[in-house]
Amino acid sequence: MSRPLVIGLVFWSLFVATPAGATCGSAYCFLDTGTREGLQEKSFFTVNLAFQYVNQSRRREGSSGTEVVLTPKVNFEDGELELDHHREVLTLNTLVQVDIAYGLTERLSMFAHLPLINERDHEHYDDVGTPEESFSKQDGSAGFGDVQLGLRYGLLVKGKDLLIGSLGVKLPTGSYSQRDSEGAINEPTIQPGTGSTDGVGGLRWSHQVRPGILETFLSTSHKFTTENDLEYKFGDETVISAGFRHHLPGLLTWSVQLNGRHTERDRFLGLRVPSTGADLVNLSPGLRLATSSGTQFYGFVQYPIYQNVNETQLTPRAGILLGVSKTFQ
Repeated sequence: MSRPLVIGLVFWSLFVATPAGATCGSAYCFLDTGTREGLQEKSFFTVNLAFQYVNQSRRREGSSGTEVVLTPKVNFEDGELELDHHREVLTLNTLVQVDIAYGLTERLSMFAHLPLINERDHEHYDDVGTPEESFSKQDGSAGFGDVQLGLRYGLLVKGKDLLIGSLGVKLPTGSYSQRDSEGAINEPTIQPGTGSTDGVGGLRWSHQVRPGILETFLSTSHKFTTENDLEYKFGDETVISAGFRHHLPGLLTWSVQLNGRHTERDRFLGLRVPSTGADLVNLSPGLRLATSSGTQFYGFVQYPIYQNVNETQLTPRAGILLGVSKTFQ
């Protein structure tokens, strides 16, 4: 397979979706760590533990700043959207996740993503513009998230180039109907899970510019979402990352990458949900330290460089990802 064709396939997968998200939360670091995306040697398995934190408090209207972010309430009990119900203040997103990969053959690996802690601390004003308007910081959530299982296959393993294709399924293992402080089902984007079974497909291409010293990579994934039993459907999501890694003499590697995420608008009862869907681009520098025992420690910081949302939304100010990875036989 030629290099232009590989690049063309990846960029095609970025644009198969249509316009972009979240009303209250669900922002997490989206990047290529280099420790959990590759193939495993046969009969080897890798365990990766990652901690992510995102401060989601920047007020945006389209691609500009705004003073007020008004978002709707999804009233599941009455089956309606209450427009401009919340005035958003902030959401602090925390995720602790374990990733496991096992090599079935030299080219085929299986993987699992297990979100052990999916927590959101959330602040907003309820019932905006009415006599009942009140501040709340009791409507966040915490719990086990949605598990993802899948397979990766080496489509091209040749010389300096590696192309990996992946297919997976995200299962509704996380709670998606937790109650807010008033006893109603909380906002869907605050919940630990989505309640839907979704399909995920991806491609990852890497090229050794200078083997063992300099590597470039390009990766993309697309999530095909379905409607849950509350008749809510999160928007499809496409993520793309491109960057390079430079291995310094010794055990340290530094990297820089650009990460883009495009999310379609959510739907409730078939209706488009305002203040959902976005296009986000981050610049993500990172460091990775490999020890003599084979354990790897890594860290990334994500800086937003472009944010464009539908209507008004809170967007991330910055995010961090810290992790440790170990391979066993």
